[in-house]
Amino acid sequence: MSSISEKLWELEENTTIHLKRRRAFLARANLRRRLLTCLTLLALTLLLGLEIFTPPHLPDLLDVSLSELQAGLQNGYFTSQDLVSAYLARIEEVNFRGPSLHAVIEMNPWALTQASALDWERALSGPRSKLHGIPIIVKDNIATLSQEEMNTTAGSWALLGSKVPGDAGVVDKLRKAGAIILGKSNLSEFSHARGNLASGWSGRGGQCTSPYYPMADPCGSSAGSGVVSALGLAAASLGTETDGSIVCPSQKNNLVGVKPTVGLTSRWGVIPISEHQDTVGPMTRWVSDAALILGIIAGPDGRDNYTLSAPPVPDYRKALDPGALRGARLGVPRKMFLELEYTDVDPYVHVVFEQAIHVLRQLGAVIVDPADLPSAYEIANSTREQLVGLTDMKVDLNKYLDTLAEVPTGVRTLEDIIRWNDDHPELEKPENYTDQQGLVAAQATKGYDAVYYRVLEEDYRMGREEGIDYALKTFELDALILPSTAGYPIITVPLGFYPQNTTIKSSGPVTVYPAPGVPFGLSFLGTAWSEYDLMGYAYAYEQKTRTRSAGKPYVVPRAQLGDFVCSARGRGRRVLLGIATSLFWPARWCAAHSNFEVGFDTRTTP
Repeated sequence: MSSISEKLWELEENTTIHLKRRRAFLARANLRRRLLTCLTLLALTLLLGLEIFTPPHLPDLLDVSLSELQAGLQNGYFTSQDLVSAYLARIEEVNFRGPSLHAVIEMNPWALTQASALDWERALSGPRSKLHGIPIIVKDNIATLSQEEMNTTAGSWALLGSKVPGDAGVVDKLRKAGAIILGKSNLSEFSHARGNLASGWSGRGGQCTSPYYPMADPCGSSAGSGVVSALGLAAASLGTETDGSIVCPSQKNNLVGVKPTVGLTSRWGVIPISEHQDTVGPMTRWVSDAALILGIIAGPDGRDNYTLSAPPVPDYRKALDPGALRGARLGVPRKMFLELEYTDVDPYVHVVFEQAIHVLRQLGAVIVDPADLPSAYEIANSTREQLVGLTDMKVDLNKYLDTLAEVPTGVRTLEDIIRWNDDHPELEKPENYTDQQGLVAAQATKGYDAVYYRVLEEDYRMGREEGIDYALKTFELDALILPSTAGYPIITVPLGFYPQNTTIKSSGPVTVYPAPGVPFGLSFLGTAWSEYDLMGYAYAYEQKTRTRSAGKPYVVPRAQLGDFVCSARGRGRRVLLGIATSLFWPARWCAAHSNFEVGFDTRTTP
């Protein structure tokens, strides 16, 4: 009996083992079938272009917003390497070839390597911020690590090869947020302080011109940054302003420009003109982009004492309310900008400005008109700001030069730069670009003496106590339009474009302004640290009018993301990164949408 039990038990055990083996075999077979099915689908997709997933929308780099770029990166529709490659191709098309806009002085040779590292970081641990993997170009007076092999020269051959102590404060903040510094933009040499020269010209960069009309004046000094953002040669750019150098090129290139309160953003590592007026700000296509970047680059920096007195940085994106203008009181200082004997503003701009006032009223703003300043005529005729700026330039520039670890040309003072320019006219004094009277006048100043401090005090009185603050208080205003002498914030947005019958005028040896199709802007100004409110007003106006979309450049680069997403290398990147949503769609989409021809588009040539 026990023998039978043992045999039954042995039979049951063998049956169980057999069943387990059978189930394991079937499971392996099922896994093989599934794997084979997946591989077959993948092969068919890659070879035949079968669309398993809905193809993504790849944005047009001419008008794309930062949020659209970040969404595409996060969804795996493209990589930061694709983005860098596309921007480099766009720069190649129009910077020195084709229309030769001379917007970019040099590009970061490590940009693709950095983009690859940031792609892997995104895949492994997620993005650092909304700027993660986004390429940005900075003005050539903003320092970047010497080890990165880009120069910081303010457009001057005299500073070529100089070794800066490190990234500028604003660049350090951008990198920590995951942004890629794609390159350096051209500028008016020494931020337009060298002399009476055409806007946008520098010895190193040549003559920058606007993409909105052939040889149009791009304005300065942040001319290259304006053209870069206008044409989508990078996702956005940084400019600097002492007096109009962010606002003016933003207006003439159909952009949003933010000139922050002096001290909101660090100037450490920026080749200086005046510590009392210099500031760094974003130049972007949309107000939302400006709000994002300003929130990242603003904040204290122990190397710039001005930033230590600034209030806490708010999230400027929370100000982006289409209804922000409801109840806002806006003043119109007619004596300052609208009386023709004190301004060279074209009458057509006045007409469009009046239309803008009507739109602002429609959006709920209370317009106080006029809201004049007691110092209006004094501001129009004063030379005080020039004296302060020249004195500051001598003192501050010499301090900056002293921080450089190495200067191959041997310049160590402002006086050295003047002499170097005289000794190298083939580089720094070509025909029509010989003047350096600004540098000479700065060298002749006597430093921070009693006259300087008296003039500085009068300058502040004129711009603040009898200027911006007076108007805001007297007329109970939230914002108005004023010059930048007081060091207060300005945000400009696109307002309009010159009509086709505009009389073209010369503005330099080779540049023209105004000209048909060239943009101009509307500025919102307020008291110190009022960027949050101004951002809301600018956003509400932008969303109502969408003026940027009403005009197009005469030259548009053809290179787009699809040209690089669709390349074998681009597809390989997504496979390696394991971004499944991008493995199936490219074949047919790329065949239908990619444009591999390198050239430039003159579809709207006037």
